[in-house]
Parts: sequence; structure tokens; C-alpha cells
Amino acid sequence: MTAYLLYAAGGLVLVVGLSLVVMYNRFVRQRTLVDESWGGIDVELTRRHELIPNLVETVRGYAAHEQAVLAELVAAREAATAHSQDNPTQRQTYEDTLGGALSQVLVRAEAYPDLKANQNFLHLQHELTNTEDRIAASRRFYNGNVRAYTTRVRTFPSNVVAAMFGFEAREFFELRDQAAALPPAV
Repeated sequence: MTAYLLYAAGGLVLVVGLSLVVMYNRFVRQRTLVDESWGGIDVELTRRHELIPNLVETVRGYAAHEQAVLAELVAAREAATAHSQDNPTQRQTYEDTLGGALSQVLVRAEAYPDLKANQNFLHLQHELTNTEDRIAASRRFYNGNVRAYTTRVRTFPSNVVAAMFGFEAREFFELRDQAAALPPAV
């Protein structure tokens, strides 16, 4: 009888140990997926940052008296670029400001018929719209992965494993400014 209890206890320890290993590995995979999906957002935000100087130069030739709007866009881009290594929560404010400034430039550009017909401007406007759509898709993918990971971190029994190994909930990346959340109109 003692042997059966010993086997049962050994089996229980083995099952618990395997469960811990499986849960730990799942946390690692999900955390890696969250990091990878954040990288996708970062790529698209960097693409947006690289398109903006071209847009500014194209608009500058037509809208010389709109220098304040262009200066605001350049300053917002510089701030967003300078904070590109921040975590999603810290970076949101800078990206919101940049999106709002970008929208203002595109709205003001509508007042210039020659500019609206310029092929360079139309191409840049198309690329920016495409980039904004890709940012939105990347943000949805990232937030979905964060939701799944954070749910696992906060639910029992995986929250016990998360606490044991230091897995912490992640923050969503969402635009707070509704004007910045909308893609620029083409």
C-alpha cells in the first residue's frame, strides 16, 4: 500500500511539473509573439516617419505661407522619432500628436488645386494612407496578442506561474486622439 501511495505521489509531482513546464513555455511563446507584433507596429511607424519629410518638401513649394503647420508636423515627427524606443503607453502621446499634425497638413493641402493635382503629392498621400491602414492592422494584431497574453497572466491557474516567473501584463497601443486615429483622406 505504501508503494501505491509513493507511485501516486510521484505521478502527481510529475503531472504538476509537466504542467508548469507547459505553462511556462506557453508564456514565453506568447510574450515573444507580443514583442514581434510590437515590432510590426514599429516598422510601420518608422515608415510613416520616413514619408513625412517628402510630404513636407512637396507641400512647402505650394504652401509657403503654411509654414506654421509644416513646422508643427516636422516637430511632431522629430518628437515621435526621438521616442521610438519608448514602450507603447509612452509612445502613444507622440504618435497621436504626429497623426493630428499630419491630418492638418493634408486638410490644408486641399486648398491648393495645383498641389492636389501634383503627382508627387498624390503618390505621397496614397503612401501615407496605405501606411496608416497598415499601422491600424498592426495595432489590431498587437492588441489581440496583448489581450491573449494578459488574460493568461491574470487568470488562474496560469497567474500563479506568471507570478513565479515574473511574467507581467502588457499595455495596449491605442490612439487616444480620434482625429489621429482616422486615416488621412485621399
